[in-house]
Amino acid sequence: MSSGSSSGSRTVVKLFDAHCHLQDPRICNVAPKLIRTALDSGVLRFAVNGVSEKDWHVVKEMGEQYPSIIPCFGLHPWYVGERSPNWLKSMREFFNTTPSAAVGEIGLDKGSRGKEIDFSAQTEVFRQQLELAKELERPVSVHCVQAFGDLLEIMQCTGPFPAGVILHSYLGSAEIVPGLAKLGAYFSFSGHHMSLKPQKAKKMLKSVPNERILLESDAPDALPKSNLSSLLWVEGDTSVPHELQSQGQNSDLHGDLSPDHACYTLTDTSTLPKETLNHPANIHNVLHYVASLIEMPEEELAELSYRNAVRVFSYPGSKVCEG
Repeated sequence: MSSGSSSGSRTVVKLFDAHCHLQDPRICNVAPKLIRTALDSGVLRFAVNGVSEKDWHVVKEMGEQYPSIIPCFGLHPWYVGERSPNWLKSMREFFNTTPSAAVGEIGLDKGSRGKEIDFSAQTEVFRQQLELAKELERPVSVHCVQAFGDLLEIMQCTGPFPAGVILHSYLGSAEIVPGLAKLGAYFSFSGHHMSLKPQKAKKMLKSVPNERILLESDAPDALPKSNLSSLLWVEGDTSVPHELQSQGQNSDLHGDLSPDHACYTLTDTSTLPKETLNHPANIHNVLHYVASLIEMPEEELAELSYRNAVRVFSYPGSKVCEG
């Protein structure tokens, strides 16, 4: 795969997908193929985040089946209203039987989806899970939309977090980065960042200490805004034109579209439906984008972010510790 570029082959680098959802019903049936392709591209590990009681068992099973998957259990703010009375007890049981697991995805959301859920309930559930992560000495992956003031306040009251808090697809301001980093935050970047104005994105990215940078795919969401010829597609995704779908599945990892499909090489993902699915191997496009904005060679950023992820996911019982 040409990491965000159609200029030819590149050296395959090691990458660590710090946040994704391979258990998502939209891609779960093709997850084995997605994982194989991503592994072939250099993505060696995947932190797979559960979002509700309904999918924790699937995440656990995937973690048992694939050595490359780090299972994570969490109650996402969008699903707080669906929780059972015993949700926290059930979550503890999953951690008791899965020593390799981290915490996530949890968080706060005042955006369009989050407004459907009572924010006081979101806050209560978020605090409980943060406290659990601290008790277990596990890293925790956090979703935050339009609630960074609340997030910082809660983290200040509950923290610090020496095991790490991964602010996934971080879209907060550059100004609060130092305060969050001081509490143990890591800042993970995905295809969502490609929709920001370049000047804003660059300012925020450059505010993050190198030792706090992570990369993620957030698959099957966050399809990078990239040249279509540089992307891989999820097999069976009906929102992708047939020409692209067949090319993406049949090309090698460094291939571009053939001349017959040249009309697609001049357009990016803004021409595709919003529901188009993201392949975890497209984290290479995120690498290319972030490296260009912080003015760092891609190989150096890959090594740096991989090392950071290994550090944050190295805790007693973790698969990373086992090698």
